[in-house]
Amino acid sequence: MEEQFILRVPPSVSERIDRLLSENASSSEDKSLDLSFSEDGRNGTFVIGNDHFPAALLDLPCIVESYKTYDDNVLIKTADIGQIIMVREEGDPAPDGVEYRHGLTPPMRDARRRRFRREPDLNPELVQRVEKDLVNIMAGGTAENVDVEVEDGDENAPKAPEKAAPEPATKPDVPETGTAGGEPERSDSDDSDDSM
Repeated sequence: MEEQFILRVPPSVSERIDRLLSENASSSEDKSLDLSFSEDGRNGTFVIGNDHFPAALLDLPCIVESYKTYDDNVLIKTADIGQIIMVREEGDPAPDGVEYRHGLTPPMRDARRRRFRREPDLNPELVQRVEKDLVNIMAGGTAENVDVEVEDGDENAPKAPEKAAPEPATKPDVPETGTAGGEPERSDSDDSDDSM
């Protein structure tokens, strides 16, 4: 499979890239196109012509599959896309974190909050204690700091009466209608043929 990503650019940059990739690219003043990242691998610079634009590599909230076709009938999967490079204008704010909040289409707007389950809020000390207890139990020991509560059932409490299982209902005997010796049954569709 190929390695792919999505490049999202502002509309002004999109027009310049279209001109650069078109047939008359030799007449375009934007002859160079470059993308470079800093040491962290997430922030960088997108260069087209003499203009520099800030860029950020973000993770998509879900995997997107890409396909190609040779005959407009058969689709061939080419890659799973999980990252997007966001190119923005110089004054636009930088995205928060390393994960893009939205998907690629309008129904996936704010997808992480709307579509996926929240991670539970767990106390790290509790998690470490439970892990330690599990390791002790697996090694043949016992759990520490366990609150055990044993309840004795009331022997004098009345028991709930057990219900008898209901018997299945029997079908009444209905004589079968046969077509032997009589006129064949007509359907509504036979009547509709006469009306034409």
